[in-house]
Amino acid sequence: MKLLALDLGSHCGWATFFDGIRHSGVETFDLRRGESPGMRFLRFHRWLVDLPKPELCLFEQAHHRGGFSTAVALGFQAHLLSWCAQNGIEHQPIHTATLKKWLTGHGHAGKPDMIAGVCRRGFHLAGPHDPCSGLDDNEADALALLAYGQANLVADSVIVG
Repeated sequence: MKLLALDLGSHCGWATFFDGIRHSGVETFDLRRGESPGMRFLRFHRWLVDLPKPELCLFEQAHHRGGFSTAVALGFQAHLLSWCAQNGIEHQPIHTATLKKWLTGHGHAGKPDMIAGVCRRGFHLAGPHDPCSGLDDNEADALALLAYGQANLVADSVIVG
């Protein structure tokens, strides 16, 4: 099954599983000098349109805590849901505490714990040296979402370490 996992935010962690191959990274949607706040959403939408179409999209559920980060995550979520609807893509939000508990054993894990959990379980992409040095927390969250989806939501996918 073709999967896309997203940790929504201005620094959007992403991970894909297509044809047995996993890729991941971070796409940045920061505003440039003099830009309207809506430009980040236009760039996010264009980025989605250019992606290969998955069968299932998993994303970290936006929390309604208020403030800038919440507004950005909710805006990205709205664009993501619209894109999924336009393309007939199934989607599933995953609560942050659910993901943290699944990966680390407790629902209040911090960023370093999440990165360590991804590395310990081998969900990261191996590099020539220390594969986890420099792993961004947004990319780690997307890799964890992808692995969670493969383990709990998709019967015919296999987690490749």
